Amino acid sequence: MSGEPAYSVVIPTIGRPCLADCLRALAAAGDHPPEEVVLVDDRPAPVGELPLEAAGVLWSRVRTLRTGGRGPAAARNAGWRTVRTPWTVFLDDDVQVLPDWSRRLADDLAAADAGTGGIQGRLHVPLPDDRRPTDWERGTAGLENAAWATADMAYRTAALVEVGGFDERFGRAFREDADLALRVRDAGWTLHRGERTTRHPVRPEKAWASIRAQRGNADDALMTRLHGPDWWSRAEAPRGRLPRHALVTSLALTAPVLALAGRRRAARIAGALWALGTAEFALARIRPGPCTAREITTMISTSVVIPPLAVRYWLHGLVRHRRATALRSSP
Repeated sequence: MSGEPAYSVVIPTIGRPCLADCLRALAAAGDHPPEEVVLVDDRPAPVGELPLEAAGVLWSRVRTLRTGGRGPAAARNAGWRTVRTPWTVFLDDDVQVLPDWSRRLADDLAAADAGTGGIQGRLHVPLPDDRRPTDWERGTAGLENAAWATADMAYRTAALVEVGGFDERFGRAFREDADLALRVRDAGWTLHRGERTTRHPVRPEKAWASIRAQRGNADDALMTRLHGPDWWSRAEAPRGRLPRHALVTSLALTAPVLALAGRRRAARIAGALWALGTAEFALARIRPGPCTAREITTMISTSVVIPPLAVRYWLHGLVRHRRATALRSSP
């Protein structure tokens, strides 16, 4: 398939064990192999070597870079800026491409017209067959409908050059892909969904992972600053519960203030409404799940903490990024 468009694969990694599975799957999809595989080691202090031997037949095409813990946006930038092929394909280190992936990728790239700036792969998140998925598993499964997720996203390298790549102000793996997609579109390129499929297993996480995920609200605030209040619809991103979280949090703050002011009846009403809002949130997360004692306990406890934490991170993002301006495209 020498006549097919050439591409390079860029994989940012923090050295998770799943990287070996990612490389093995990529090597097994050998119909139209990449010109090179750029592994960007973003560990702040690397301990041990990356499992390059898992790349198998692609071992001689693997090149490594180090970025010292600057985040996935910076790691991807470091990778694609060294690429010399017309297309750059971003994969996350916790995905596994299917055996026909490279052949279908070749078809996706060959079908692209001159105005196509990017082509997204289709993600499949395997869920348990013997029980209903947990809250964390359902959240991961949402990637199947996510637009322009860099878990498997091919960009024309010229489009990346024109818009300057990823915005490194997005320091975590959240919203940096949506931001890039909007800027690529604003530059006049089109984005499409391809036919290739990539498997995205649910990685193990601690019970309180949903608490840590609330940091993403600060990135949402940055997105609003950079792209305006309608960015949700243009990026095809779910709006989320932030407005409800803000209401529930305001009730939690209002109740004690009213009580101290001697307005006990109003305080009881505010407290009851807070409890009702918190219960609704918890039930919305419990009902679709496995309803085990551990899951129910986790959902109840985190549903109390999440609303004020989400609002806190949103406000922090508004303040931190109040003077942020959009990245300038290359002339």
